[in-house]
Amino acid sequence: MSKETREIVIPSQLLGDIKDKKAGRGTFIEKGKIYAEVLGVLNINPEYINVVPLKGRYDPIQNDFVIGIIIEAMSSSWLVDINAAYPALLHVNEVPWDVDFGETEKYLNMGDTVMAKVLSVDQEKKLQITLKDRNLYKVKGGLIIDAEPSKVPRIIGKKASMISLIKKYTNSRIFVGQNGRIWIDGEPNRVKKVIDIINMIEQESLSYGLTNKIEDLLKKYTKDVH
Repeated sequence: MSKETREIVIPSQLLGDIKDKKAGRGTFIEKGKIYAEVLGVLNINPEYINVVPLKGRYDPIQNDFVIGIIIEAMSSSWLVDINAAYPALLHVNEVPWDVDFGETEKYLNMGDTVMAKVLSVDQEKKLQITLKDRNLYKVKGGLIIDAEPSKVPRIIGKKASMISLIKKYTNSRIFVGQNGRIWIDGEPNRVKKVIDIINMIEQESLSYGLTNKIEDLLKKYTKDVH
């Protein structure tokens, strides 16, 4: 199996050996062997064997970058929808502001959007997120769209190749959350082009040569704009 594989695998399918690779997301280990836990796309990198689910909610992993929507402000924390099975907790100690007890609504209120990082996921799937990292903040302006979480690696591309192309040719600011939410900011016609391109990547995510195809389309778009 090569790193370029786009193979669809089924639950309990044998994927490899822990002597050769580590078991990543969407997999489980039994007697030293790595198996698929879900129906999804096989993704192999130099260290891990991963299976990215074809459908379903986001499966949180520690240190993932996500886009969250505040659903409740409490005395010393917020509940945040990160497109997972359960809401995440954002504690006042994990934001860049000095928040007094009971004054959380002054900083983040229901419906506000944040760029965050998954701080921890325990065995009971209790989630905690943080804003204490670079480039994490309350979102102002721009537009948020939803993509299938399983398509996020394809939208980003190897070493961020795909998303870098889109930013370059559309001159837009883009933040792709691992949870399938994408923030886009720029001129309206350019934002529309970004959305069109992301939709195309989602539809053709399993095809080869997609990066080159997208680059050709973006080059043509740039010429047409100018």
